[in-house]
Amino acid sequence: MKTKVNKNILKGVVVSDKMNKTVVVSVSRFVKHPLYGKFYKISKKYKAHDEGNTFKVGDSVEIVETRPISKDKRFKVVK
Repeated sequence: MKTKVNKNILKGVVVSDKMNKTVVVSVSRFVKHPLYGKFYKISKKYKAHDEGNTFKVGDSVEIVETRPISKDKRFKVVK
């Protein structure tokens, strides 16, 4: 019997599309400081697989976790 695996889905903005079949997506999130309680923004960049080279800089996209495609790519663009 197969069990359904929850895959990590992140929302972000494309910041680079210069590579072939790959886009760089910047994902931002708010984090609360443990001592002072102030919220601040953290952003991280992920390389994601874009089969048709359809997404351009500035597009809002969703990326989903997948098997390793290359050394750095572990995500695939969904929409």
